[in-house]
Amino acid sequence: MDLLQTIVIIIVVIFIIVTLIHMYNNLVGLRNRVKNSYAQIDVQLKRRNDLIPNLVETVKGYAAHEKGVLEEVTKARAGVMNASSVEETSAADNQLTGALKSLFAVAENYPDLKANSNFQQLQSELSETEDKIAYSRQFYNDVVLKYNNACQQFPSSWLAKAFGFKAEEYFQAPEAERAVPKVEF
Repeated sequence: MDLLQTIVIIIVVIFIIVTLIHMYNNLVGLRNRVKNSYAQIDVQLKRRNDLIPNLVETVKGYAAHEKGVLEEVTKARAGVMNASSVEETSAADNQLTGALKSLFAVAENYPDLKANSNFQQLQSELSETEDKIAYSRQFYNDVVLKYNNACQQFPSSWLAKAFGFKAEEYFQAPEAERAVPKVEF
């Protein structure tokens, strides 16, 4: 074997090693982005959970006989706080969203409550937080898509299997929210 063949073999080996290192680092980076984006959802859910007790207390003064709705919101909030996986968090978050819709429907029956500045501010902050949660979910799902693609596409799928990289779950809307709403006039 002459010197030129040896140099070519060394260059090919170095190229393969650098490519493997790049693919591995890409998988690690994507996995960390998935964790980070999930943490961002957690931040927004915590913000919403922190707003809810203030909102419930504001509504209590006006709608004392709507105790069931207030208890449902409180229970759903606890479910979000105790969730530990993407699936549990998604389900608990969807339950809380439904409970908040009921709470705001109750508020519609109390003109004095709707005019209360504390309630309006809390409702505005909660609405803004809901928008941030929706954006965070979308961003999370985008990052999960990139990560899952890297774990499943050739040749990085071999490296992913070798080092135990596993596909992540998407944040999904419940079946009831996927249905087309029926609009009647």
